Amino acid sequence: MAQLTDDCFAHGGRLMRTDEALELLKEKLECVTSTETLATGNCLGRVLREDIIAPGNIPPHDNSAVDGYAIYFDDLEPEGPTRLRIAGRQAAGQTPVEPPLRGEALRIFTGAVMPEGPDTVMMQEDCALEDGDVIIPAGIKRGANRRDAGEDVRAGSRVLHSGQRLRAQDLGQAAAVGRSELQVSRPLRVALFSTGDELREPGQDLVTGAIHDSNRYTLNGLLKSLGCEVSDLGILRDNAETIISALDKATEDHDLVITSGGVSVGEEDHVKHAVETLGKMHAWRLAIKPGRPIALGQIGAIPFVGLPGNPVAVVVTYLVFVRPMLLRLMGGNITSPQSFPVRADFSYRKKKERREWVRASLRPNGDGSWKAEKFPRDGAGILSSLVESQGLVELPEDLTQVEPGMLVDYLPFSEVIG
Repeated sequence: MAQLTDDCFAHGGRLMRTDEALELLKEKLECVTSTETLATGNCLGRVLREDIIAPGNIPPHDNSAVDGYAIYFDDLEPEGPTRLRIAGRQAAGQTPVEPPLRGEALRIFTGAVMPEGPDTVMMQEDCALEDGDVIIPAGIKRGANRRDAGEDVRAGSRVLHSGQRLRAQDLGQAAAVGRSELQVSRPLRVALFSTGDELREPGQDLVTGAIHDSNRYTLNGLLKSLGCEVSDLGILRDNAETIISALDKATEDHDLVITSGGVSVGEEDHVKHAVETLGKMHAWRLAIKPGRPIALGQIGAIPFVGLPGNPVAVVVTYLVFVRPMLLRLMGGNITSPQSFPVRADFSYRKKKERREWVRASLRPNGDGSWKAEKFPRDGAGILSSLVESQGLVELPEDLTQVEPGMLVDYLPFSEVIG
């Protein structure tokens, strides 16, 4: 396992802008997971750790794109139908037969190798058969329904890049160039805690002042959807010695430790003290809402992330900052998720120099476009707002007022979850 430098999260005390924070993560963090070789079919969601180069063309031969008849275009009558004798039959997967002569057609099927000479394929639905001949109507273009060798992939081209997270179509591409195994990152091993005397497990009775722990379940799902191996280590009570011991033990067989809550400066917020006792803590004060404080540090050589306690702030800080961090630690590339402009269907005021994310859902505008409808309540503790919303509207630092009809950037949850 690679080790991080002990100052990888160091930063001054001023409020840090989002772009600066993401650039710092990209610059400072390195891959900490080893590489393993897996069967291609078992690599879904893994981070690829090698470039995949095509050893040959795809398709390897010129072939027919349809069931029909392979013909010489120059044999066709330009103004009317053409009658050609059917000289043979070529199916997919069969050794190429003798090519037809000029004035002849070859019965051919989808995927079958094109014979030498004929340059066009006429779909069988457009042809008529009569006494062993095929009648070709006028109007087809030269080269129609023919796929050239290398049309999909050229030999020697890079079809998959090291650092990309593998999707279903990527596995198909790897298989298409003949790869039965791939080198990928081992899953990142994450230790996950919640902190707080007020927390109870779901199913337990609640006394006055207690709440059921939700953050750990949300984070567990988010981490697993990214391919991490998660050790759910439960709830840590607000006791300094207990927290120090638990965090220290978690570093023995994990690549990353994540907690939620307990990282501010209150008398019962012991996580910060525990991390500083065992290593180093750098509290990043981010110019964002929700979630401003996020604690980044190290326990020995193991990175630590302390997320806020409010459930909405947990999700936003995870999606914006922790998710790219995890990809980097697994050897992945940090790429910006794809947002797109929509019309705002709400009014909203915000502070300048702070980036904000507003929970929203898309609704049809009536003209074929879409509008973003804001969830009616803004509190960082309203977990139901994430359940009932489809994504986030991202408002940049220099914007202070949103008015109905204004173009805003909409980020669907599907871009950053999973």
